Parts: sequence; C-alpha cells; structure tokens
Amino acid sequence: MWTIEAIFIGKISAAAFGGVGMAIQVLIVSMAILLTLIVGASLIITRHLGADKFWEANHILGQTMMIAVIMALLLSLLWYFGAPQVLNLIRDESGEAKLAGVTYLKTVSLFGPFIVINFMAVGLIRGSGETFKSMCVSLLVNGTNIILAPILIFGLFGFERLEVFGAALAVGISHTIGFCTSLYLLRSRKCTLFLSFRELTTPNWRTFKRLISAGLPTTIEQLVWSLGLLVVSTYAALIGITVLAAHQVFLRIQSILSMIYMGFGFAAMTLMGKNLGAERRKLAEKTAETASLVVFIFVFFIIAIVIIFSDSLISAFTNDPQVIRTGAIVVKLFALVQIPKAVDGVLMGNLRGAGDLKWLMWITIVSVLIFEIGFNWGIVFVFNLSIWGLWLMHIADETLRLILNYWRYRGGKWKFIDV
Repeated sequence: MWTIEAIFIGKISAAAFGGVGMAIQVLIVSMAILLTLIVGASLIITRHLGADKFWEANHILGQTMMIAVIMALLLSLLWYFGAPQVLNLIRDESGEAKLAGVTYLKTVSLFGPFIVINFMAVGLIRGSGETFKSMCVSLLVNGTNIILAPILIFGLFGFERLEVFGAALAVGISHTIGFCTSLYLLRSRKCTLFLSFRELTTPNWRTFKRLISAGLPTTIEQLVWSLGLLVVSTYAALIGITVLAAHQVFLRIQSILSMIYMGFGFAAMTLMGKNLGAERRKLAEKTAETASLVVFIFVFFIIAIVIIFSDSLISAFTNDPQVIRTGAIVVKLFALVQIPKAVDGVLMGNLRGAGDLKWLMWITIVSVLIFEIGFNWGIVFVFNLSIWGLWLMHIADETLRLILNYWRYRGGKWKFIDV
C-alpha cells in the first residue's frame, strides 16, 4: 500500500515523492524494531505450540502486547517531535520535499498507537501459523487504505484535496480499523492464540527477560539493517532530489518484493520452530530446503517481470523525465539483486526459526558497516558513481550474506539451539 500511495504522491511532484519516501524510511526503521519483538515472541510461541503448551503460548502473547503498548506510545512521540530533524537531511532549495515529509510523519504519528499495536498483533497471529487470518486483516487494512488514499489526496467525490496530509490520514484511519479487527480476533477465541487481559496487564519480569533475550539479537540486526538503508537514502538525498526520487522508486518496488520473500521466510520460520519444538529435526531440515528451492525458482519470474516492464514500473511512480532516465540506468542491477535477496530471505527465516539469532545479528552488523555505509560512501563521494554504484554495492552485500548464511546452515549447529 505504501508503494501505491507513493505512486499517487509522485503525481503531485518529484519533491513530494522524495520527501514522503524519506519519512517512510523512518517508519520502516521503527517497524524493524517492532518486527524483532514479533520474531522473538513468535520463536518462543511456535516452540510452545509445537509442544502443545497453549497456556504458555498465550502468556507470551500477553506479555509481548504489553511491551507493544509501551513501544507504541514512545514511537508516536518520536515520530512527531523528531520529524523535522530527520527531514533536514534532504538537499532541496524549495523546501517542498522537507515540508511533505514532516507533514506525513507528524500526521501518521497521531495514529501511531493504533498502527504499532495492530502491526504487532497481526505479526503474532501470522507467527503462530494463522496466516489466513493475518492475511484477511492485512487485506482489510490495505483495501481501506487504497480506497481512501486517492479520495483524500486528490479530493475526489467532493472531498477537499489534501495531498500529502490526505495520504497520511488514509494510513491512520485504515490501520485503526485493522487494530479493532485484530483485537476482536485475539479475544474471540477464533485464533490459536488468545489475548488475556490479565496477562496483558500483569508484568512477568522473567518472561520479559526471556523475550528480550530472544528478541534483542534480531532487534539489533533489523535496526542496523534499516539504519543502513536510511543512511544510503541520505547519500542519495545529498547527491540531489532526482537521484533521491529514483532511489525511492526502487525502494518502493523492493518493499513489495521483500514482502513476498518475507512471506516465504515467515512460513519457513514458523514450520522450523514447530518442528523443532516437537523434536522433528529431519522434517525441519527437509522443510527448510524445500522452502529455499521454491523461492529460488519463483524469483526468476520476478526478474523477468521487472526487466520486461521496467519502463512502466518506473513511470508509474513519477512522470518526471529526469527521474525516469536516472531509474533506467540501474533497473537491470535492481533485477539481479533479487536472486540473493530472495534466497537469503528464506535461509534467514530458517535460521531464525531455529534460534540462531546472534549469527544473523553479527552478519548484518558487519555487512552494513562495510558495504552499506562504508563502501557506499566511497562509491558516492570518492568515485562519483551515483545511484549505479549504490545498487552495485547492494548486490555485492546481498551475495556475500547469502554465501555466509548458507555455510552456517550447512554446519548444522542450528538443530540443537535452545530458546
């Protein structure tokens, strides 16, 4: 939905598109922190469900949602008061890009508690294996958003034209509806998990410690990775608004493709956790290898679509001829990076499901520091390779991570990790 929304905003101006793109990067960094709590909690929950310990699984759910409420309030305040500082990084003489980004982020922050809690709730429903129900909630949220966004952005059917403010308003309203739906599901006993208000309001410090222990490595991993992407977007912004806009086009397309890879990754993680919880190690290994093979075959269809429809994909976001020409320079590199990114996404899901979280954390820290921050700085400011160099370095980073994670998986230590 953020991608479709970006297409709408791109019709306003390239500056608005770039500014909102930077604001969304801030949201993605925040969601990365939340995703780590989801992964840590899901890792423990799937082990309990695999061993038929349903009460323990519900206990973990309640304690995790308690943390989610606290995080929701803190992040909402951070989005509201930190927006101007982050958007000051954009080099734009007119100030239009900064204004668009600040407007978007501050408006979204007003709905922050509903957005954050719903994100956590849907993630835990998905992590428990109830992927059909999590899909239904996501379809409801995004379906509502896709109806409201053009109406509020462009002022259709007699509504006032609100542009960027309308886009953020559509996000807030749709996620609030999603929050109500998720709460109903978790309280209705129609899910595997049940949210007990007693567990939600009674802190258990031992469980907190367990959640932090399971989630902290993934928190650091995802936060470092998201910050790395934000730094790269900052490099693009310092080059100029045209490069930033083109870079944001590919990030939005990548966000859709990454959701597909994440779907395979979450499935692999859930099945791995349940199989290991039931002490079915051979089945866990067979499932992991099958998931990797499926996504490896699937990614070639994605590459073909990206290359064949490259012009249409870029022009869907903006009609600015400079942005379109800049994007055309790197579209083949963008297509090529999908192979290691897709396969490694599933491989990481398998390792997460097995609890090998510290390995993934250190691999990400090293790769972000060396490639995304270090080498990209040299690519942009020393060798002046601009956006072409940024995506070439991204291919190198993803390929090396895939090789190292495959080596780790083949070592087999993940079969005996205790969470």
